[in-house]
Amino acid sequence: MRLLTLSLRSLRREWHLPELRTLGASLVLAVVALGVVATLAARMERGVLASAAELIGGDVGISAPQALPANYAEQARERGLQATRGASFPSVAFAHEQSQLLDVLATDNAYPLRGTMELSQGAGGTVVGHGPAAGTVYLDHRALVALGLKVGNNVQLGGRDLRIAAELVRLPDGGELVAMAPRALMNIGDAEQAGLLATGSRARHRLLVAGQPSPVQDWRSWVQSQTLPQGAELITPEQTQERMRSAFDRASAFLRLTALLSALLAGVAIALAAQRYARRKTNEVALLRALGTPRRQVLGLLIGTLGLLAVPSVIVGGLLALGLAQITWSFASQLFAAIPTTLPLGPSVAAAVMGLAVLAGFALPPLARLAEVPPVAVFRESAARRVRRFDALYLVPALVALLLIWSQSGSAKLAGILAVSLLGVAVVAALLSALLLWVARRVAPGAHPALRLGLAALARRRGMSLLQATALSLGLVALLLLAIVAPALLEGWRRELPADTPNWFLLNLQDDQREGFEQALTRIGGERLNMLPLAVGKLTAINGQPIDQLHFKDERAKDWSDRQLRLSWAADLPPSNEVIAGQWHGDHPAQAEVSIDTMWRDMYGLKVGDMMRFNVGEGSIDARVGSIRKVDWTSFRVNFFLVFDPAHAASLPHTWIASFYLPRGHAESLAQLSRDYSNLSLIDVDAMLDRVREIVNQVSGAVRWVLGFSLLAGALVLAAALASSAQERRHEAALLRTLGARRTQLRMAAACEFALLGLVAGLTAAFGAAGTGLWLGHTIFHIEHFVPPLGSLLLAALVAAIVVMLLGLAGTARVSRTSPMRLLRES
Repeated sequence: MRLLTLSLRSLRREWHLPELRTLGASLVLAVVALGVVATLAARMERGVLASAAELIGGDVGISAPQALPANYAEQARERGLQATRGASFPSVAFAHEQSQLLDVLATDNAYPLRGTMELSQGAGGTVVGHGPAAGTVYLDHRALVALGLKVGNNVQLGGRDLRIAAELVRLPDGGELVAMAPRALMNIGDAEQAGLLATGSRARHRLLVAGQPSPVQDWRSWVQSQTLPQGAELITPEQTQERMRSAFDRASAFLRLTALLSALLAGVAIALAAQRYARRKTNEVALLRALGTPRRQVLGLLIGTLGLLAVPSVIVGGLLALGLAQITWSFASQLFAAIPTTLPLGPSVAAAVMGLAVLAGFALPPLARLAEVPPVAVFRESAARRVRRFDALYLVPALVALLLIWSQSGSAKLAGILAVSLLGVAVVAALLSALLLWVARRVAPGAHPALRLGLAALARRRGMSLLQATALSLGLVALLLLAIVAPALLEGWRRELPADTPNWFLLNLQDDQREGFEQALTRIGGERLNMLPLAVGKLTAINGQPIDQLHFKDERAKDWSDRQLRLSWAADLPPSNEVIAGQWHGDHPAQAEVSIDTMWRDMYGLKVGDMMRFNVGEGSIDARVGSIRKVDWTSFRVNFFLVFDPAHAASLPHTWIASFYLPRGHAESLAQLSRDYSNLSLIDVDAMLDRVREIVNQVSGAVRWVLGFSLLAGALVLAAALASSAQERRHEAALLRTLGARRTQLRMAAACEFALLGLVAGLTAAFGAAGTGLWLGHTIFHIEHFVPPLGSLLLAALVAAIVVMLLGLAGTARVSRTSPMRLLRES
């Protein structure tokens, strides 16, 4: 208790010291930066999962190639959850002596549990509905056109006559972007009675559940603890809509990167301020030791003072983080309209704990070393500066920085890039500073008097000069990454989705319709029309072995072997595709070749040179695996797992799939085009594009918020770095003034000293930020052709040198105006 009282008294007495205020402000900024971004990221993650749940029709589920045991639904109901059963399968519908293969989803009346199903009953407009009643069916527009039916007519499906109760406009899952067949929704009871779900059918059964987050997570954990039926897998929101998922992953990475750099900046400021505070306390600690105070009690007093400073700083930082996070969310929450997400307290608490770790890691080493000051240092100051070749305590800040990078980055790759980059910047800054000091000792004797004084000052304080240059370099590289590289990365991301990105896809275009449709689209203002052939086939053999006789480690292989596959062909490598093995086939290879995606390589264990056979229509095609591609599935382009050469595949039965850009405001013209070509299915992706663009804008806004904290942290780093040698500089200035040096000479000497220091730090930071940005852009954010703005970075390096020089001059202004006698008394 007495130690706590002494610590409180010491803090109250020393609160006016700039070092303690810098420590407190740096800690507040670290907690605020980490807390705001962590809270925003947590709410964004909840919003993503809630939005994704609407896409699967429930919060979580399970699917299997056979009927699921009843206990899965029973466990859900025991936890108070809603549940709905369903099954998907292909089936042929008949009407007016016509037939059509349909992609059928059989459900009960509870479906969907999340999201909405849009139906049209023929009177114009849409209504929200649920699963069809027994004896009825919903068909989409393609199915109605193909069979020549209208709402209210009957259709035969699975041997049963069903009444078409409504046109299916949209399902919660949205269907696949490129659906293989028209879609139908029927009652699961009708499907069971028709024998469509019997053993041996091609149906895939599923159970979806929804409810409060805690019971849902409990049911999910229970399912994961069970031995799932063969071929069964969880259906989770995390697996849905990869294009949106990638956008939010990028957003999260950007936010975490900015918060992490801000926290590291605050950590550097804390380390510098703690170093200076420890040096200021040296005489006081020596006096306490001379009066008989044990080393342990001295260390306890120092830690107690630091702890009492940390508690209110962490509380203030946590409260500010919550408040600013709520303000920021009010702007970002429009991304998740109608999806309530409460303000989570956990991230701010975690940020406070991490802030304490930063304070302890960066501030304790110099204070712990301070406790070892011998009593004789009261009489002989040199005794307090015992040089050690190695002190394990100074590994603590590095370990804390690595822990911070690892915990906050959310990615081992991102953590590794930042750790290696910052370490490289520190090493280069130290080496350049050492080179500067080596040159200073040789150039100073013949240099201009002011430059000679500045170089001599740098060389005289060798250790402090190295520390200042390294700290300034680390602080500046973090600031440049945030202020210049991060906006450039965001702009690169934004350029991936230009204003004229194709916003419509169409399916089922026939050969004889291509020319007419292209002309009609041009008349209504359509642009960037891109057509690709689309065939439907089935994989039947690999290297001459029937696919049914092969066994694969990947469970997905069997499911894909049973599917109807989308096939296409092209002479040129499509955009967003990169060949990573083999060679692209071109337009006239000697034998039929197919290029496969990396997923197929991994799923079937394929390699270049393997042979694959596909049944397409009434014929087949044998093709050699000529190349393996890495496909960017997050791009808003039509991509295929399997792409053949046109010379051998063009004769396959096919339709065409197309993408085009149509400016807004052409809804009536597009509707007329749809009526003229009633067999086509048009898919609008404008909403998805708008949402991704909105994410980029919101992330840009959030980065600007964090950048504000980072600039404050950067200012603290500069102030702490330049103030670290202020006491020695005052003493030297007093001696030089006593020996006759003029104020102009002192100012010029200080300008030379700080300009050289700032130039070394600025150039190191500029090239470090450029290299780190290039690495991050290509490895983490996957932004093609990203080049860091080197000109802006070099300009920023020169500005940094000037700012450091001006701040240094501002710090020495008082010295030049004060009498030498007073300066000597103060020091």
